[in-house]
Amino acid sequence: MIARRLRAGLGVLVGLTLLLTGCSAGTATPTAPAAPSRTAASAVPAPSGRATATPVSDLPTVRESELPPEARRTLALIRAGGPFPYAKDGSVFSNFERILPPRKRGHYREYTVRTPGERDRGARRIVTGGDGERYYTDDHYESFREVVVGDEAR
Repeated sequence: MIARRLRAGLGVLVGLTLLLTGCSAGTATPTAPAAPSRTAASAVPAPSGRATATPVSDLPTVRESELPPEARRTLALIRAGGPFPYAKDGSVFSNFERILPPRKRGHYREYTVRTPGERDRGARRIVTGGDGERYYTDDHYESFREVVVGDEAR
């Protein structure tokens, strides 16, 4: 229990250090961290002020209201800017699988979606993009669905 808390505290400290220095884990190249939206709106605003209410990729979509309750809670935490329950939440998602639209390193961030009954982080994630897009995977990056608001799902 104490060791877990120490690891979690260390993870937060490392994350804050990387955030403050502008570096991502494993690199010495500064990257601009994607600041999560702090609005209570149902869509994550993009830097341009546009919300991802309609799909921006060719991936299958899912309405936010149809996501599991744990995924909706994770999206609410993202909108609020945290605090996040897992030290790796908010880390850069590198898109090695190349399923999401290609973007520069640092564009995507990943967040854990709690899986009831799992002792570790499980397979479910929300991945957000710097333009306000959001993706959900329940099979640890094997597939993604773009999260949309309202009736725009296909």
